[in-house]
Amino acid sequence: MTIVKPEVGAGKRALLDCARMRNWEIAVAADTIPSERYAAEEFQRLFKEATGLNLPIRPFETTAPHQVSIGVGSTAAADLGEEGFCIEISENRLAIAGGCPRGVLYGVYQLLEDGLGLRFLSHDHIHIPDASGTKIPCGTYTYIPTLSFRWSACRENSEYPEGATRLRINTVTDEKRLGGRTGQELINHSFHRLLPFDDYGTDHPEYYALVDGKRDTDRHGAGPQLCVTNPDVVEIVAATASKTLDENPQQQNISISQADTLRYCRCDTCEAVNQREKSPMGAQLEFVNAVAARIEGAHPHVKVGTLAYQYTRRAPQTVRPRPNIQIQLCSIECCTLHPIDDQDCEKNRAFCRDMDAWGEICNDIWIWNYDTNFSNYTLPFPNLRSIAPNVRYFVGNNAKGAFMQAAHNGLTGELSDLRNYIISRLLWEPGLDGEALCEEFIRLHYKEAAQPLLDYVEMLHDNAESRGLHPTCFPSVEEVGLDPEITIKIQDYFTRALELAGSDVVRSRIEKASICAYKAQICAGAPMEPAARASLIEHYIALCRRYGLTHGSEQRPAETYFAKLE
Repeated sequence: MTIVKPEVGAGKRALLDCARMRNWEIAVAADTIPSERYAAEEFQRLFKEATGLNLPIRPFETTAPHQVSIGVGSTAAADLGEEGFCIEISENRLAIAGGCPRGVLYGVYQLLEDGLGLRFLSHDHIHIPDASGTKIPCGTYTYIPTLSFRWSACRENSEYPEGATRLRINTVTDEKRLGGRTGQELINHSFHRLLPFDDYGTDHPEYYALVDGKRDTDRHGAGPQLCVTNPDVVEIVAATASKTLDENPQQQNISISQADTLRYCRCDTCEAVNQREKSPMGAQLEFVNAVAARIEGAHPHVKVGTLAYQYTRRAPQTVRPRPNIQIQLCSIECCTLHPIDDQDCEKNRAFCRDMDAWGEICNDIWIWNYDTNFSNYTLPFPNLRSIAPNVRYFVGNNAKGAFMQAAHNGLTGELSDLRNYIISRLLWEPGLDGEALCEEFIRLHYKEAAQPLLDYVEMLHDNAESRGLHPTCFPSVEEVGLDPEITIKIQDYFTRALELAGSDVVRSRIEKASICAYKAQICAGAPMEPAARASLIEHYIALCRRYGLTHGSEQRPAETYFAKLE
């Protein structure tokens, strides 16, 4: 939803003049829920910063003039779900109503963005323009998000849930004033919780995958996998899952999904199904169907989610998911530089074929997409151009939830603030222009020093594309197009940006962003004298510590990583 400003020369349209709202008040119901009270407080605070007007918060009265009514007083009758909202704007009244528990709060943020021009760039940077003379077009604006599950998995969001809420990420906090999180949970590896090896492995090795003639005992990757055709395994997993749902009645789905390992069961029974179905998803989906049938009786409104991941990504030939099943497709093998629907990219064509096949047999598809270099969180990573077309492709193929996995366990990843902004805005409004969002963030966040960083982003992507590269989410320096010449260019962009910085705040933001330039030199720069290299590493580590880097990669905490560098 976007509140569209009238075009120059267009017919006269009624406008709400913010300059005439001096004697208005903010109205909330006396018994309003915490998130709607917080929505009123957020509107009050941010409206004052934008316009200079401090509107008091008072109990709602149906006859009171000049009210900004938050959560009450709207004539909207549409079913807005948990997160949809309706904004009604007239010259003498503004009403924001919405679904419970997050709709009203999200409606306030939408109005502040579209009506007053605020931008929630990061947890510690809200761009607030002077909106004292702003005139907002009158009308009724309704929006219900396409994706009901939205997770930009950057640690900044889980670390600072207020910022995540302003970006309308609905998966990271239980705080009632922030609207809580959706009752849908991430579809994730769950075999280790449903049938723990420590509890059953000794007495019942037959419950676990047969690999190379032996029952697997390797618990890495939340393993071992289960023997999914063993009838006892079906009953135990269904009972465990049902008990979990009994204890968590607010839960709207549950994961019945494989471990993060390729060691799936090759026993005769499993293999027979998989050969027939031309995919290891054959036995897996029959198993999930059986569990879902048992869950449905006691929990008819709960969905059962399973991953289509690595060896299970290809849909089976004849087995069909039950109506209460969610399929979460994982794109880990895909190229991150090119859009997933780029038909010139072989890696991505294969994913599209699988998504088309699943779309024909399942009406509840979720996405697990990968948006960082998991082996090196601070190395330049050219995927910013593909984020928007990817999200639009997922939504265009009826995805209902998206987990965009970036530096989920580490603060201060490469351009993590920018990446989180782009992903979050697109998950909420998939129709937005990704390149415009990128430029908007850089110009507002880095201000007078923006142009060199815009040039850096363009060069990084152009360079990788011109070399015909197809990096995945675990790329080497060569696979993202880095060499000594490119690392010099990268450093020059950041040096120029630092020279243009007009304040300590902007300088700090550029220093944080420049960590990737030093990492590029360390990994792909020209050979240098030991003393010079030691000085470079020392400076890189100092910047990482100054700006709170917590992980060098997905599996390596920062201090362990620094010790290896030193």
